[in-house]
Amino acid sequence: MAELQRILHVDDEPDIQEVASMTLEAIGGFTVVTCNSGSEALERVAEVNPDIILLDVMMPGMDGPTTLKELRKREDVAAIPVIFMTAKVQSHEIDGYIELGAAGVITKPFDPMELSDKVREIWHSCQS
Repeated sequence: MAELQRILHVDDEPDIQEVASMTLEAIGGFTVVTCNSGSEALERVAEVNPDIILLDVMMPGMDGPTTLKELRKREDVAAIPVIFMTAKVQSHEIDGYIELGAAGVITKPFDPMELSDKVREIWHSCQS
Protein backbone atom coordinates (compact mmCIF):
# COMPACT_ATOMS: atom_id res chain seq x y z
CA MET A 1 0.00 0.00 0.00
CA ALA A 2 1.23 3.48 -0.85
CA GLU A 3 2.28 5.68 2.04
CA LEU A 4 0.73 9.08 2.68
CA GLN A 5 3.39 11.72 2.02
CA ARG A 6 2.13 14.76 0.11
CA ILE A 7 -0.86 16.84 1.24
CA LEU A 8 -2.53 19.71 -0.60
CA HIS A 9 -4.12 22.01 2.01
CA VAL A 10 -6.69 24.49 0.71
CA ASP A 11 -7.77 27.23 3.13
CA ASP A 12 -8.21 31.00 2.89
CA GLU A 13 -7.22 31.69 6.52
CA PRO A 14 -3.45 32.36 6.96
CA ASP A 15 -3.52 31.35 10.66
CA ILE A 16 -5.10 27.99 9.89
CA GLN A 17 -2.72 27.45 6.95
CA GLU A 18 0.25 28.05 9.23
CA VAL A 19 -0.90 25.86 12.13
CA ALA A 20 -2.00 22.99 9.86
CA SER A 21 1.15 23.12 7.75
CA MET A 22 3.52 23.30 10.73
CA THR A 23 1.68 20.52 12.54
CA LEU A 24 1.40 18.18 9.56
CA GLU A 25 5.07 18.64 8.66
CA ALA A 26 6.55 18.57 12.19
CA ILE A 27 4.36 15.89 13.76
CA GLY A 28 3.16 13.92 10.74
CA GLY A 29 6.32 14.16 8.66
CA PHE A 30 4.26 15.10 5.61
CA THR A 31 5.09 17.45 2.76
CA VAL A 32 2.39 20.14 2.70
CA VAL A 33 1.57 22.48 -0.17
CA THR A 34 -0.90 25.25 0.66
CA CYS A 35 -3.38 26.98 -1.64
CA ASN A 36 -5.45 30.03 -0.67
CA SER A 37 -8.53 29.22 -2.74
CA GLY A 38 -10.44 26.55 -4.60
CA SER A 39 -9.47 28.04 -7.95
CA GLU A 40 -5.77 28.03 -7.00
CA ALA A 41 -6.11 24.40 -5.92
CA LEU A 42 -7.64 23.48 -9.29
CA GLU A 43 -4.76 25.22 -11.09
CA ARG A 44 -2.03 23.56 -9.01
CA VAL A 45 -3.38 20.11 -8.09
CA ALA A 46 -1.84 18.27 -11.06
CA GLU A 47 1.65 19.74 -10.53
CA VAL A 48 1.48 19.16 -6.74
CA ASN A 49 0.25 15.58 -7.26
CA PRO A 50 -0.98 15.17 -3.66
CA ASP A 51 -1.84 11.88 -2.00
CA ILE A 52 -4.75 13.59 -0.23
CA ILE A 53 -6.40 17.02 -0.19
CA LEU A 54 -7.51 18.91 2.93
CA LEU A 55 -10.22 21.28 1.78
CA ASP A 56 -11.86 24.10 3.73
CA VAL A 57 -15.63 24.21 3.22
CA MET A 58 -16.20 27.96 3.64
CA MET A 59 -14.03 30.04 1.31
CA PRO A 60 -14.78 33.20 -0.68
CA GLY A 61 -15.23 32.72 -4.40
CA MET A 62 -15.22 28.97 -4.90
CA ASP A 63 -16.22 27.09 -1.75
CA GLY A 64 -15.03 23.61 -0.79
CA PRO A 65 -18.01 21.63 -2.13
CA THR A 66 -17.76 23.41 -5.50
CA THR A 67 -14.00 22.77 -5.59
CA LEU A 68 -14.60 19.06 -4.88
CA LYS A 69 -17.17 18.84 -7.69
CA GLU A 70 -14.66 20.43 -10.10
CA LEU A 71 -11.89 18.05 -8.98
CA ARG A 72 -14.16 15.04 -9.59
CA LYS A 73 -14.77 16.17 -13.20
CA ARG A 74 -11.06 15.88 -13.99
CA GLU A 75 -9.82 12.43 -14.86
CA ASP A 76 -6.22 13.25 -13.84
CA VAL A 77 -7.13 14.10 -10.22
CA ALA A 78 -10.62 12.63 -9.65
CA ALA A 79 -9.35 9.72 -7.55
CA ILE A 80 -7.46 11.82 -4.97
CA PRO A 81 -9.21 11.53 -1.59
CA VAL A 82 -10.53 14.81 -0.17
CA ILE A 83 -11.08 15.59 3.51
CA PHE A 84 -13.28 18.57 4.33
CA MET A 85 -12.18 20.80 7.20
CA THR A 86 -15.06 22.80 8.64
CA ALA A 87 -16.76 24.26 11.68
CA LYS A 88 -20.10 23.23 10.13
CA VAL A 89 -20.42 19.77 11.63
CA GLN A 90 -24.11 19.10 12.19
CA SER A 91 -24.74 15.46 11.30
CA HIS A 92 -26.79 16.38 8.21
CA GLU A 93 -23.94 18.64 7.03
CA ILE A 94 -21.36 15.87 7.47
CA ASP A 95 -23.66 13.44 5.63
CA GLY A 96 -23.91 15.97 2.79
CA TYR A 97 -20.11 16.24 2.53
CA ILE A 98 -19.77 12.45 2.41
CA GLU A 99 -22.49 12.27 -0.26
CA LEU A 100 -20.48 14.78 -2.31
CA GLY A 101 -17.60 12.31 -2.23
CA ALA A 102 -15.48 13.49 0.69
CA ALA A 103 -13.39 10.77 2.31
CA GLY A 104 -13.97 12.33 5.73
CA VAL A 105 -14.52 15.50 7.74
CA ILE A 106 -12.20 17.12 10.28
CA THR A 107 -13.80 19.60 12.67
CA LYS A 108 -12.47 23.13 13.07
CA PRO A 109 -11.02 24.19 15.32
CA PHE A 110 -8.88 21.06 15.17
CA ASP A 111 -6.43 19.83 17.79
CA PRO A 112 -2.98 20.36 16.23
CA MET A 113 -1.60 17.38 18.16
CA GLU A 114 -4.24 15.07 16.65
CA LEU A 115 -4.45 16.44 13.10
CA SER A 116 -1.80 14.18 11.54
CA ASP A 117 -3.33 11.06 13.11
CA LYS A 118 -6.82 11.99 11.89
CA VAL A 119 -5.58 12.63 8.36
CA ARG A 120 -3.66 9.33 8.37
CA GLU A 121 -6.70 7.46 9.75
CA ILE A 122 -8.97 8.78 6.97
CA TRP A 123 -6.23 8.07 4.39
CA HIS A 124 -6.01 4.43 5.53
CA SER A 125 -9.79 4.03 5.37
CA CYS A 126 -9.62 5.13 1.70
CA GLN A 127 -6.90 2.60 0.91
CA SER A 128 -8.76 -0.50 2.10
